Amino acid sequence: MTTLDTEPATPAATVDVGAVASFTITLRIRRFNPEVDPEPHWEDYQVQAYGSERVLDALHKVKWEQDGTLTFRRSCAHGVCGSDAMRINGRNRLACKTLIKDASPDRPITIEAVKGLPLLKDLVVDMEPFFDSYRDVMPFLIPSGHEPTRENLQSREERARFDETTKCILCAACTTSCPVFWTDGQYLGPAAIVAAHRFIFDSRDHGARERLEVLNDREGVWRCRTTFNCTEACPRGIHVTAMIAEVKKALLTRTM
Repeated sequence: MTTLDTEPATPAATVDVGAVASFTITLRIRRFNPEVDPEPHWEDYQVQAYGSERVLDALHKVKWEQDGTLTFRRSCAHGVCGSDAMRINGRNRLACKTLIKDASPDRPITIEAVKGLPLLKDLVVDMEPFFDSYRDVMPFLIPSGHEPTRENLQSREERARFDETTKCILCAACTTSCPVFWTDGQYLGPAAIVAAHRFIFDSRDHGARERLEVLNDREGVWRCRTTFNCTEACPRGIHVTAMIAEVKKALLTRTM
């Protein structure tokens, strides 16, 4: 006859299933204050963080809890505005999209301003040269004829032709990852070419000739060396190098 064990069970240790482990990370930030620093320098900060947090969260902790002089840009914090592009561990990234657990938190996480644009303070650069190039390609719809009296319709296929380049958020991550842009301040850069692509292939637009003339300049699309840095850096997943290649092809095959 089988007997049942009636001994009371030993209670298991209580486990907080929803708990998220925290740990201490080191942020190594390249600081620069033009009022007191002759050159940029590195400073380390210890921050208590969670793996589910983003690098932007850690920067907030430094600024709000340790050093209020730390300067950086950020706005929406959801990867839409593009204002917090910076170099994280040597690569252009959006701080609000980069998870701490993916940034090798077991060693110092290096953070610095993007390259190729004038450094103003800490992680903030002067974006005017970038937007000057953006404006040069006329990033707006150029219609023809008289003022329209009805909608200018497109087929789904026509809309899909330039869909990828509508995703650009002007964060400058692609342009400031480009070695040509680093060494040639006159190069329009990948983001400007992407902006031009968005309208060159729009069936409603009639300004392709003017834009292609701008891009055919010696500091235009032909300065691209196809290193793919721009594609790797884009936080929106735009195949930037492929879009530049399409603009090059349009220049070579244009009949206008």
